[in-house]
Amino acid sequence: PYIQKKKGEDSDIAAYFTSCNRNKQSIALNFTKPAGQAVIKELLKDSDVLIENFKTGTLDKYGLGYEQLKEEFPGLIYCSITGFGHTGPYKERPAYDMLIQAMGGSMSITGVPDGEPMKMGLSMFDLTAGLHGVIGILAALNDRHHTGLGQHVDISMLDVSVALLQNQGMNYLAKKERQARVGNNHPNVVPYQVMPSRDGHFILTASNDEQFERFCKVAGRMELMEDIRFNTMKARVVNRSVVTPALNEITKMRPTAWWLERLEKEKVGCAPILHPDEVFADPHVLSRGMLIEMDVPGCEEPASFIGSPMKFSRTKVNYRLPPPRLGAHTEQVLLDNGYVEEDIEALRESGTIDFEPRAPGSEPPATQIITAREVRASRKKEEAARLRGSTWGRVSSVSEPQLDGYTLPISEYNASPVGRLPDKPISHLKVST
Repeated sequence: PYIQKKKGEDSDIAAYFTSCNRNKQSIALNFTKPAGQAVIKELLKDSDVLIENFKTGTLDKYGLGYEQLKEEFPGLIYCSITGFGHTGPYKERPAYDMLIQAMGGSMSITGVPDGEPMKMGLSMFDLTAGLHGVIGILAALNDRHHTGLGQHVDISMLDVSVALLQNQGMNYLAKKERQARVGNNHPNVVPYQVMPSRDGHFILTASNDEQFERFCKVAGRMELMEDIRFNTMKARVVNRSVVTPALNEITKMRPTAWWLERLEKEKVGCAPILHPDEVFADPHVLSRGMLIEMDVPGCEEPASFIGSPMKFSRTKVNYRLPPPRLGAHTEQVLLDNGYVEEDIEALRESGTIDFEPRAPGSEPPATQIITAREVRASRKKEEAARLRGSTWGRVSSVSEPQLDGYTLPISEYNASPVGRLPDKPISHLKVST
């Protein structure tokens, strides 16, 4: 899908693209040409970090690999994010998230026990490889504060997928035995799973014996604590085939909201299973600034975006720029880095760069831009949530055919400006397809 230019009309900006390209300037540069390679090296003179995600060896062909740049730019942090890394027998293979889910072990442990292996609903290792790239870059920058030297940060999606096996990986390494798929259950905790209710499903995570006893109290089934198959976590895991069906029959007797309100009161882990429309209308999610609106060039109405999960005590997350069109900032970036109009026109005529000076969003940014507004729940909804202590009675389960939960508060929001330009940001250059 595409973000809306106006109600009922798509723009040419894909929702997928907008999800990962906020706060970026875009230049269109042909680095296969020597003149393009020279432009990149000129930009690197004032850059701290270069990020690239081409197949291993691609940039080496154009003199832009780390080994080719490190002598000229000894302080450069050069981060490569690839499917299999820059070493090892698979290093030249292309990769996609589903391939990595399969090869990294996560698909073998995801899905119902008697079904086929299942991929996750998110492009998990595309996303987490990027996050590990950021962590690696920050570590390399910290090292550079002490040594003055940059280095190559080599991030492999496969490495990340293996690292994130975490407890499941250690379950295997501890006893060298394969783990059977347990579907929505937890391999080490029972109950920690999707539970059926009278009108749908909900999540129950009684992660210790005290919480399980409180669940039994809510359910009116304290006799389970006298049953040796139920009264300890180890016993419940060993007797999963008995415990899970028995608990399912108990939770089926009441509607979802009944369970959630009472379990929350007793401090037993529980949650509804929400649709995205319910997530982006939840008063708590909105109170945390997780839904924002930004003015996007070429769109008549502000577009909705997901907010940053990072909250700082002294500074605000700075939403400076909406996702750019390809090449929207080519001219401005080059002007800011010492190029003159004649040089830029020559590069354009030679096919080294490309941009449309009159395209929406290509105008140079002002010193300070505020284009983002946090979308808030109405005061009435926030106050109701505080007074009730929960919103469980206002949500619907993902398994229900009809949705009767919140709707997006299109007009009910507080338009509060978010963020400002930093005094001196870390500069970086990202080279990608």
